[in-house]
Amino acid sequence: MSFATLFSRARVGVDAPLVTVEVHLSAGLPGFSMVGLPETAVKESKDRVRSAILNAGFDFPQQRITVNLAPADLPKEGGRYDLAIALGILAASGQIPAEKLSTFEWLGELTLSGEIHRVQGIIPAVIAARDASRAMVLPLENSAEAALCKTPCFASRHLLELCASLNLNQPLNPVPAAQQLSAPQVVHDLSEVRGQQQARRALEVAAAGGHNLLMNGPPGTGKTLLASCLPGILPRLDEDEALQVAAIYSVAQPGNPLPWSSRPFRAPHHTASGVALVGGGSQPKPGEITLAHHGVLFLDELPEYSRKVLDVLREPLETGAIVIARAAQSVNYPARFQLVAAMNPCPCGYIKDAKKRCADCSESKARRYQASVSGPLLDRIDIQIEVPPLPKGMLTDQQSPAGESSAVVQARVQAAFERQLARQGCRNATLGNAQLREVCALSPELSQLLESAIERIGLSARAYHRVLKVARTIADLAGETQLQKSHLLEALSYRQLERNLATSA
Repeated sequence: MSFATLFSRARVGVDAPLVTVEVHLSAGLPGFSMVGLPETAVKESKDRVRSAILNAGFDFPQQRITVNLAPADLPKEGGRYDLAIALGILAASGQIPAEKLSTFEWLGELTLSGEIHRVQGIIPAVIAARDASRAMVLPLENSAEAALCKTPCFASRHLLELCASLNLNQPLNPVPAAQQLSAPQVVHDLSEVRGQQQARRALEVAAAGGHNLLMNGPPGTGKTLLASCLPGILPRLDEDEALQVAAIYSVAQPGNPLPWSSRPFRAPHHTASGVALVGGGSQPKPGEITLAHHGVLFLDELPEYSRKVLDVLREPLETGAIVIARAAQSVNYPARFQLVAAMNPCPCGYIKDAKKRCADCSESKARRYQASVSGPLLDRIDIQIEVPPLPKGMLTDQQSPAGESSAVVQARVQAAFERQLARQGCRNATLGNAQLREVCALSPELSQLLESAIERIGLSARAYHRVLKVARTIADLAGETQLQKSHLLEALSYRQLERNLATSA
C-alpha cells in the first residue's frame, strides 16, 4: 500500500477543525513535499518525522513522499501534525497496519528521538473528536487535560510504543478518568471584611445575578479585598462550564490549567493594552476577558486605565463574545465575564476625606479624573456603590463580631441562582428584553415609581433594563416570585453613583 489517510485537528481560537492527513508514496527521486497551507513549523516537521522514524527503528522510505493537509485553505501551524504524518508514512510503506488508523484522531509533536510531546488546545480537539465519533490518541503529557472531557481517548509516550501496540494488535493505553468536581479554592473569605455592610450586600447581589459592579471610595476601605472575595461566593460551575473554562486555558496556557471547578479571577494591571484585554496578535490569542470567561475580571484603579482600553470592553459586556478579525481569518472567543472595578474619587483618593488630607486635588481635577470612565461603559455596570472609610475603632475592636463567612453567603447565592435557572434557564444579568418583560412584570404603581426615578436620575434605556435585572436578583435572594417596591428601591440605590460620574464627565 502506498497511500494512507489519517485524521488530526487544527487549532483556531477555542475551536478544533478537522484536518485530514493524506500520505502518498510514489516512484521517483526521494523527496518529501508537504501541501495544504503549512506554516514554517509544519514544514519543519519533515525533519522531525524522518529522525523520529529512524530512531524508532523503522525504515524511512526512499521514495517520493507527498503529504496533503486538507482543507487546503485552513492555515496549519505548530508541530501537532507530526504524529499523524509519521504514522501515515509508516502505514503507506507497509510497516504498520493501516486498517484502524482512520478510526482514531492523532495529535502530538515528535522529538528527534521519537518521543511524543505536548500540544496546545487538547481539550477542544478531544471534544471535537468525540462529536465526530472517533477517539483521540494524544501525548501522555496531555492526558490530565484530556481526562476532563470524560470521553474515551488514549495516550502514548513514544512513537515506538504506539507502533508496537498497532503491530501486535494490542489495545492502546487509555487515559485514566478525571477527578470529580470539587469545592473551589477560596483565597479570601468574606469574614475577613470588617464593616462595609452595604458593599457586602452589593457583592452578594452581584454574585447571585452575575451583575457588573463598580466600587468607588478612598484608599484602604477594602475595595480590593471585597473583589477578591467574590469568586468564593459565586455559584458553582457545572461540568459543561468547567469544561469550557478548561478548554480556554488549554489553548492559552498549556501545561498550566486552571484548578478544576474554580471560577477564573483575572486582575490585569492598569498599564495593560487593549490587545491584552480582548486578545489578538498576528496569530490571535485569547485576552484577559476570555481568560475570565465564566469568572471575574477585576480592574483596580479604573480611571488609571486608558479610556480607549476601557472602551474595548463595551461590546463584549453586551454580547459575551469577542471576534478578532485578521486578513487570513477571524477568530471568535467566548467572553461571558463579570466585570468588577474599583476606583478612587480623585488621583490621591482623599478629596472627600473628613480629615482634609487631599491638598492638591481640586473639584475640576477630580471631575477630569472620573471622566476617564466613559458614560457608555458606566451605563453597562449594573451596581455602582460608594465604599466609605471605616468608623473609628472598627479595625481595633476585637469584640465586634465577624461578618458572615463566604460559605454562608454562597449558600444564599446558590439558591437564588438555581431559582433563575429553573425560571428562565440563565442568570438574570443575561436576560433578553423579551424574557425581562415576562419575569419582571410590574404593577401600575411600581411602573409609575420606576418611571419617575428614571426621569429624576436620568437613566438610559439600557440602565432601565439593568435596574430591573438587579431588582429581579434581589427578589430571588429573598425568595419572592413577584417584584416588590423594596426590591426596586434597593436596585435604584445602586445607580446613584452613575448620576455623579455622568455629571462629572
